[in-house]
Amino acid sequence: MTFLQLVEGPLFYIAAAVFVLGVVYRLIGILKLGKERDYAKPNGSGFGGAIFTVLRHFVPRRTFWRGSSFHFIAGYAFHVGLFVLLLFAAPHVLFIQERILGVGWATLPRWGFILTAEVAFAGLIMLWVRRFTDPVQKLISKSGDYTTVILTFLVMLTGCLALQESHAALRATHMAFVDIWLIYFPFSGLIHTFTFFFSRAQTGATYGRRGAKL
Repeated sequence: MTFLQLVEGPLFYIAAAVFVLGVVYRLIGILKLGKERDYAKPNGSGFGGAIFTVLRHFVPRRTFWRGSSFHFIAGYAFHVGLFVLLLFAAPHVLFIQERILGVGWATLPRWGFILTAEVAFAGLIMLWVRRFTDPVQKLISKSGDYTTVILTFLVMLTGCLALQESHAALRATHMAFVDIWLIYFPFSGLIHTFTFFFSRAQTGATYGRRGAKL
């Protein structure tokens, strides 16, 4: 068995299992926390407040736009770009079809991949630089935050290098970083991909029940 076969075969499935089980474990842990019973008479809908808050905070309020525009632009550039690459890059769709689901879908053209990758890289680098140059961001950042950024950057970089499929070693290197990233995901800040829905909904439900909107 070659190294490429190892990282795309057994190691990938092990990493994927750790990813799924880790995410499920973290989410179950959050749900088991529950919430304190609110004895006050409700002045609004908790469910409506939860939905409103989750959707409303995808865009900053005009009052805070000046201070949050950088994070809004850079954050969307990175997150949307990465999401599109993960689901619509031709090599990824082929891998999903052959190794996971058995079905595929329309893929990005080559120029679309390059453009999306550039946008995602720009967003990630902007967020990275801001993290160690902004006094507040620098103060609240931990070593794990930098590890997350560096590992994600390496996954993306090796993926772009492997696009040409000119050498099996490039594809193997990319898949090795993907396996590491999948294992690291549930135990790092990357878990916010799933947990931010819960935190926003919980906050929105609390204030919605009190008749306030965030």
